[in-house]
Amino acid sequence: MEFLSGEQEIAAKKYIDMAAEIAEKSTCLRSKCGAVIIKGNEIIGSGFNSLPLGEHPDHCIKDELPSNFKSDRTCCMHAEQRAIIEALKTNPDKLGGSRLYFVRLDDNGNKKSSGSPYCTICSKMALDSGASEFALLHDKGICVYNTKEYNELSFQFKG
Repeated sequence: MEFLSGEQEIAAKKYIDMAAEIAEKSTCLRSKCGAVIIKGNEIIGSGFNSLPLGEHPDHCIKDELPSNFKSDRTCCMHAEQRAIIEALKTNPDKLGGSRLYFVRLDDNGNKKSSGSPYCTICSKMALDSGASEFALLHDKGICVYNTKEYNELSFQFKG
């Protein structure tokens, strides 16, 4: 893991801002998230969290799940999943060596600092798709993880 600085940080902030704009499209009732995948200076995939097929929820299924439910506890496709799927459909040859930027918005639409990597579904997809790096906004700046490290850390999360 590495915190970016200088020109790298300036470029990364631009992509975090793009992910935040994309997050505004989210129809999730709990959280708005956005992701962009970049190869060179090209956006090869983007996504936001919401129900599959773009449906608009009238309630959150998570509220109805039993506490012992053993799978992903959200009814939405994750922003990272959507970005990876889009990149696989439109730019499959460019995923290798790409960087995935992810951001979550607070209730007022402001970018929210991320915690430790925790989503094993998205970490496995990013790793297996060929994306090389995963970038998150932290209090100290933008932190970049290689996808193998990100995946390992997501399995250690106890949150």
